[in-house]
Amino acid sequence: MYLHLGNDIVVHRSEIVGIFDIENTSIKKNTKEFLKYAEQSGEVINVSFEMPKSFVVCVKDGVQKVYISQISCQTLRKRAEGNEDTRVEFFDCKNGKEISLY
Repeated sequence: MYLHLGNDIVVHRSEIVGIFDIENTSIKKNTKEFLKYAEQSGEVINVSFEMPKSFVVCVKDGVQKVYISQISCQTLRKRAEGNEDTRVEFFDCKNGKEISLY
């Protein structure tokens, strides 16, 4: 199954490492460094030029990509629930903790 990230961009659920709320997670030093490194390495793909709400980390054939999306992690979570038996990590936007979907 595929997950629509916005603006005709879809990724296979098996490629998703995690989906994170950009506002709540980007205040952490490690996340800032991760996003900075991904940007410098050419791994970041802006799905939209609207205000970003989430970022999705994917790995396909050993290549990492970070999608910046205008769709909230809550909406992406709802889209992903029940589609496939692949584990997906989410950052709980309201409670500030990671959760897993199977």
